[in-house]
Amino acid sequence: MPVIDLACDCQLISANYATTKALSDELIALAEEKGAIYWKTQGLLRRASLLASTGNASDAVSIFTSTLPACHSMGTTIRLPWHLCHLARACGELGQFEEAWSHIGEAITAVETTKEKWCEAEVHRTAGEIALISPERDLTKAEACFEQALAVARQQQAKSWELRAAISMARLWREQGKRDEARELLAPIYSWFTEGFDTVDLKQAKALLDELAA
Repeated sequence: MPVIDLACDCQLISANYATTKALSDELIALAEEKGAIYWKTQGLLRRASLLASTGNASDAVSIFTSTLPACHSMGTTIRLPWHLCHLARACGELGQFEEAWSHIGEAITAVETTKEKWCEAEVHRTAGEIALISPERDLTKAEACFEQALAVARQQQAKSWELRAAISMARLWREQGKRDEARELLAPIYSWFTEGFDTVDLKQAKALLDELAA
């Protein structure tokens, strides 16, 4: 089950959603067969993260809010920042901004307390995206969040997270008329990659660079 669990996260990060669903379903079914409550909760959390990533925010929030307390009661914090990041994103899409910011704060705290920093950059990037869809649409806060995401990704040499953060920042700068700055930020990061050009993130980066060059 740990192998399925890890594979599920890898597929979700790569936006291979059909495979993510199949793996999370397999994990839940296997956990139910074995009576492994811990692994069932992990499978449900993966399912919730998938729903949050594919526009099913309401269902995602429902599963998260019913499953995360079970994890807390078992004393497990593994992947907690990652799940809270997805929960915050889903709440934001539902217009539940107070809850969204609360979960972002929880995710940042979890990163520090659990030392699980592998998704730290994505937490900050998600915060920036929430700032952009909030009623007040705080562009300054969004830019600061994206800058933090870029800084963390660079410090960790996490090119995939750096690419995502750069895409978010480049879109913001494009909107503000800073097309040259956006291209200068994104192009070197995109050029670093030598494979994976059929993945969602690299496709989005290429489309954005083509638009900025037009």
